[in-house]
Amino acid sequence: RYYLKESKGSRRWLLFLEGGWYCFNRENCDTRYDTMRRLMSSREWPATRVGTGILSSQPEENPHWWNANMVFIPYCSSDVWSGASSKSEKNEYAFMGALIIQEVIKELLGKGLSTAKVLLLAGSSAGGTGVLLNVDRVAEQLEEMGYQGIQVRGLADSGWFLDNKQYRRTDCIDTITCAPTEAIRRGIRYWNGIVPERCKLQFKEGEEWNCFFGYKIYPTLRCPVFVVQWLFDEAQLTVDNVHLTGQPVQEGQWLYIQNLGRELRNTLKDVTASFAPACLSHEIITRNHWTDIQVKGTSLPRALHCWDRSLHESNKNGRAPLKGCPIHLIDSCPWPHCNPSCPTIRDQFTGQEMNVIQFLMHMGFDVQKMAQQQGLEPSKLLGMLSSGN
Repeated sequence: RYYLKESKGSRRWLLFLEGGWYCFNRENCDTRYDTMRRLMSSREWPATRVGTGILSSQPEENPHWWNANMVFIPYCSSDVWSGASSKSEKNEYAFMGALIIQEVIKELLGKGLSTAKVLLLAGSSAGGTGVLLNVDRVAEQLEEMGYQGIQVRGLADSGWFLDNKQYRRTDCIDTITCAPTEAIRRGIRYWNGIVPERCKLQFKEGEEWNCFFGYKIYPTLRCPVFVVQWLFDEAQLTVDNVHLTGQPVQEGQWLYIQNLGRELRNTLKDVTASFAPACLSHEIITRNHWTDIQVKGTSLPRALHCWDRSLHESNKNGRAPLKGCPIHLIDSCPWPHCNPSCPTIRDQFTGQEMNVIQFLMHMGFDVQKMAQQQGLEPSKLLGMLSSGN
C-alpha cells in the first residue's frame, strides 16, 4: 500500500520513502512488532495522509515541488529498503523493501508515471539511505521497461551515516546500542538485503554492508543525487552513544561532537549537490518549517531549484555553475547550532525549547563570555560564526 496525490497537469513525480530505523534479528523485530506495529504491518494505516514539507501541495510550504504528483510509500519492511526475502519457514517476517519500491513503480506506470519527465526518489532517515540503495535500480527498471525518457534522481535526507567509532563502545544488544556497521552487518544477513551491483563490486564478498554508508556508495551511483544532512545528526549521535540529556556535556563528548561535524563535512566535499547545516537535528524535508533553514543565505527549496536548473542546463551545454544559484552548501562553522537558522532545540529531558545561546551554554560553551572578550553582542558573534568568518 502507498498514498498517491495526483497532479494531472504535472510531469514531475515525487516518490517519498518513509524512515524509522530498522530491526536486525528475531528479538528486536519482535519488540518492534509489539511497540511500533505501523512500521511492520499496514493493517493500522490511516486511509489518507496529509503531505507536509516537500510533500505539501501548498506553494507557501513547498515553493518548488507543490505541483508535482506525490507518492508516499510507508516503511513497513524494517530493512532500510534493502530486503528481498519473503516470509518463510525459518523467517517469521518478510523483508521486501527493495521489492516494494519496484512494485510501486510498476503500478504507477499505469497511473500516469509513464509520461513523466522527472522522477525524484526522496526519503528521510532510513528512507534517505533507501534512496542511495535504490535510485539506480529504479532507473534501470524504467529503462528495461522502455521508459528511457524519464529522468530519475535522488534526494537523500538524513540518511548519510558514518561508520565511525562510537564515543563509548557498547555491545550490540538492540538497535540503539549497536554500532552502525555491526547492525547493518547483521541486518543484511537477516533481511537477505541487496545492494547495487556497482557498489557491491567495490567490496569483497561479505563486505556489502559498506554500501549502506553514503560516502562509500555515492561515488558508484549513476543517477544525480542531492544529499541533505545535518552535520550533527541526532540518529548518528545516538548510535555513537552520545546522549545529550539533562546534564551539561563533558569535554570528551564536546570534542567528539565537533569531530563528527568535521568528518561529515569531509565526506561531503565531493558531493556535487548537498545541503548540510551545522545543526543538531534529524530529518528535514517533510517538516513544515523546512523552508526556514539556510546555509550561507540559501534555503533548501532554493538549492533544490538550482539543482533542477543545473541538471536541465547541463543537458544543453557545459557544466558551468549557475551564477547566484548554489547547489553545494555546507556550513563551515564548527559546532552544533552555530547557524542561527537552525530549528529550535528541545531539551530531551524537560522538553523546554532553547535558543542557540541557551543551548550552547547547556553544552558547556559560554557564548556571553566569549562575546565579551571579542567586544561583541552575543547574537553578532553567532552571526559571524555562522557565516564562517
